[in-house]
This record gives sequence, structure tokens and C-alpha cells, in this order.
Amino acid sequence: MSRFVSRLKHELLGVIPPAVFFFITFQVIALTRALMLQKYGIQVSTFVTASIGALVVAKVVLIADLLPFVNRFPDKPLIYNVVWKTAIYLVAAFLVRYVEHLIPFVREYGDLAVANRHLLDEVVWPHFWAVQIWLLVLFFVYGASRELVRILGRERVRSMFLGPRRSRAD
Repeated sequence: MSRFVSRLKHELLGVIPPAVFFFITFQVIALTRALMLQKYGIQVSTFVTASIGALVVAKVVLIADLLPFVNRFPDKPLIYNVVWKTAIYLVAAFLVRYVEHLIPFVREYGDLAVANRHLLDEVVWPHFWAVQIWLLVLFFVYGASRELVRILGRERVRSMFLGPRRSRAD
């Protein structure tokens, strides 16, 4: 049982950084969208949708990180790994979003080809591409941050941003 608890703790601690990063960024995007649409009298759900999206994307990142080829350029300049991981995360998120939107059509039509055709006809393409562009930018920033933490170390990055830790004697 101890091994299970240890593994669960490791998984939960691993999901916190991407979940927090995407939670904050998705909330900012959702708020911006709501503020822009408010002028036209359009109310949109923001908090719950953005929160669920952040959790899904955080899980996609964690699953993609398990792929054996994800850390392909550990000894090259950081930009190689950042761009590589950004591409992997973007493809993984695209596939998850696609399947997520396809499932209701498959349920409705009972045929994958017909469902796919209806999905492609009903996609709001400007919205789709806007989300993909945001994901590209966010994955790049997230990947760059993670690579810097990997190279510099968690404590050094924390110290650079928040200052050195003060001892209790201070």
C-alpha cells in the first residue's frame, strides 16, 4: 500500500506545475474573451470551462512527457527541446480535442466516417485556429520554463524569482 501512496503522491505533485500554469493562463484567456463578448451582450461560461480545459491540457502534457522520444535533444541548446516538446504537446492536444469533439457525433450518427464529416462541417474554424495558436504559444512558454528549471534546478530558479530562502533564525 505504501508504494501505491508514494506513486499517487508523485503523480499528484507532477500534475501541479502544468495544472497551475494552464489554469492561470486559461483563466486569463477566458476572461479576455468574456470581456470582449460582453460588449455585444454575449455571455459565455468562463471559469468552469477554462478550469476543465486546463486540467485536460495538463494531463495531455504529462502523458506526452511519458513518450520515450519526448526528451530527444537533452545535450543540444534548449531551443531544440523546447520546440520539439511544443510540437509534441500541440499534436497531442490537437488529437485529444479532435476526439473530444468527435465522440458526440459518433454517438449521434453511429458511424465514424459520417461523424467525422459532420464534425468537419460544423467546426467553427476561426475559433479552432485561435485555440491552436494560443496552445502553441502556451506550450512554448511552458516548455521553455520547464527546460530552464531542468537545467538550472528548481531551487535556483525559485531563488532567482523569489529571492533566497530565509532561515528561521533570521
